[in-house]
Amino acid sequence: MNSAAGQTLIKSRLLDPQVIENPYPFYRELLNHAPVYRVPDTEVYLVSSWKLIHEVLKNQADYSANLTGILMTDEHGQPALFDLSQFGGTVDAIANADEPFHAVHRKLVLPQLNARKVAAMDGEVRAWARAGVQQLVAAERGDCVGELANAIPVKVMARLAGLPVEDVDQLLKWAFSGGDILAGTPDLERLVALGVSTGQMREYLASHFDAALQSVNLQDRRSVMDELAVGVREGAISEQDAVAILIVLVGAAGESTSSLVGSAIRILAENSELQQQLRRQPALIERYIEEVVRLESPFKGHYRAVLNETKLGGITIPDTARVFLLWAAANRDPQVFTDPDRLDIARDNTGEHLGFGHGIHFCIGARLARMEARVILEELLQSTSDFHLDSKFTVAHVPSIFVRRLGALHLTLSANE
Repeated sequence: MNSAAGQTLIKSRLLDPQVIENPYPFYRELLNHAPVYRVPDTEVYLVSSWKLIHEVLKNQADYSANLTGILMTDEHGQPALFDLSQFGGTVDAIANADEPFHAVHRKLVLPQLNARKVAAMDGEVRAWARAGVQQLVAAERGDCVGELANAIPVKVMARLAGLPVEDVDQLLKWAFSGGDILAGTPDLERLVALGVSTGQMREYLASHFDAALQSVNLQDRRSVMDELAVGVREGAISEQDAVAILIVLVGAAGESTSSLVGSAIRILAENSELQQQLRRQPALIERYIEEVVRLESPFKGHYRAVLNETKLGGITIPDTARVFLLWAAANRDPQVFTDPDRLDIARDNTGEHLGFGHGIHFCIGARLARMEARVILEELLQSTSDFHLDSKFTVAHVPSIFVRRLGALHLTLSANE
């Protein structure tokens, strides 16, 4: 029930730093009392139940994936809607595209993200992971986010996209700036600054894409950029579309995989018994990763723009609204997952999670993220006999309603003799 008291409570807590750090009690309230909840004084609706999110995903006639508006923090510290046209227009590339454009974008990118291409990256990812782990083990402590979770995913996407791997530091900053735009916590001044950063990233990618467009070999496409260049030459997409797709891919690779790897390592650092189980049975690492995706969804949610007035869960939603699909809440929906707050690698329906989305917009990089997380965990577990959180440091996530990413994760480590 959407009571006035409940509205006041949720409004005052949505951007509360404690709620952002641990959103799960808040999500439970939404699931129990308001699975479709209007953020007061906005036309943004939070959708938290697994069933209702599926209902939205199936209804492409009334809900668009185009990113047209986001939550921000107003001058009173409360959530407000920010119209993205102030950044130059709607984001409608790949994950944010509707049909028929989404299918065109996906078809161009997928050849470089298929099973064979991802498997071919295993060795290089393992070398990067091993070097990072060995550095941590040699020092017996360190920040594994900086050494492993952040840099490796962006290096991988740079390699696949056809960008210089040595530009990883700058690409990482740009990737996180994109996530910060969606965080809900920036005010207008901060959003404008982030928009400038995104513009710089667009210029960088446009420069590299222009070079690829001039030199691409139609018979030997070695990167996503090559595939997109061919798409432009054949008239399937515009140059502007191609650059927009690259922006989305680089940003998503940095945020999502960094979030997944950080959460996976943190949970193990807090559970020596589970660490030892995975060392004894490394084949279970893949199941563990899926349960981490469910329990600590890398992206907490994504927006949909409402195209036509419609009803969802008995609530009338106007055609001027946006809905925010809370994957992280649905992945702990007790109607679907028994004892949903407990990590259980033997869970028989973990595969029903929405951590990588669902349907036509299922994350195109999911296979890649899983491989990177698996390799990093294998290297970390094989090279250590144990690791724990370093008590000298606090563990905190970046202030975001959008992404579940750790700012840092300091460990103490014991080498595997």
